[in-house]
Amino acid sequence: MLPTLADLLILPAFAGAEVLSGEARLGQPITWVHVSEIADAARFLSGGELLLSTGKPLMDATDAEAESYLRSLVLGGAHGLALELVRELRDLPTALLSVARLAEFPLIVFRQEVSFAALTRAAHARILRPPAASAEPTLEPLLAALSETGRSAGFVGAQLGVLLALPPRPRATLLATLGTLLDSNFNVAQAARSLGVRRQTVYYRLEQLRAMLGDLQDPKRQLGLHLALELAEL
Repeated sequence: MLPTLADLLILPAFAGAEVLSGEARLGQPITWVHVSEIADAARFLSGGELLLSTGKPLMDATDAEAESYLRSLVLGGAHGLALELVRELRDLPTALLSVARLAEFPLIVFRQEVSFAALTRAAHARILRPPAASAEPTLEPLLAALSETGRSAGFVGAQLGVLLALPPRPRATLLATLGTLLDSNFNVAQAARSLGVRRQTVYYRLEQLRAMLGDLQDPKRQLGLHLALELAEL
C-alpha cells in the first residue's frame, strides 16, 4: 500500500517539515518523490508526486507567475510541494501560499537546510516497501474457480485436445515437453537440458505438438495451455 503524505512527514528524514496548507489532504497517497527546479515541472508529472524544490522556479517570480506555477502542479496531479527556504528562496511568495490554501494543496516548507537525497531515499524506501505478509502471485484462485464451477474438465479438453486421447506413454512425454517449453518460453536448448534429451528430440516433439494443437506462439494460447496443464496435474 502506498504511503500517504502524512506517513512520509513522520519519517526521521522529514524532521522539521512545516505544513502551511492542505492539512486536509495529507491522507493522499504519494506515488513518488521528485526533485524539480524548473517552472514547468507539471509536464513531467504522472500524478501523486511530492515535489521537492529549493524554490528556484519562484526566484524573482511575479505574483501571477507564482500562482501559475502552483496551479500547474495542482492540475498536473501533484499531491504536495516541499520548499527549502534557505538558499534560492528565503521568503515564501504570498501569492503562492494564498493559491495553495484556496486549492487545499499541501504546501510544506523546511526552514533549515535539508538533504534532498536523504528525503527521496527515505521516501522511496517507504513507497517501494512490499506490503507485510505479501504472497507470491499464483494461478491458484483461477484454477480453484474453474474446478469449483465444474468447468475444469471441459477447459482442459478444449486446450489439450487430441493429446489427451494418445496412449499413456506418448501422452505423458508430449505433455511434459509442452510444459517444459512453456516454462522456458520455447527456448529449445533450455528445454532439452531440462528434459535430459537432445535438441533434435525437442524439435521433433515440438512439430508433433504444433500439428496436434495448432499455433503455440499466441500469448493467450500459451496462457490457456499453462492453465490446462496445471488443471491436468490436479
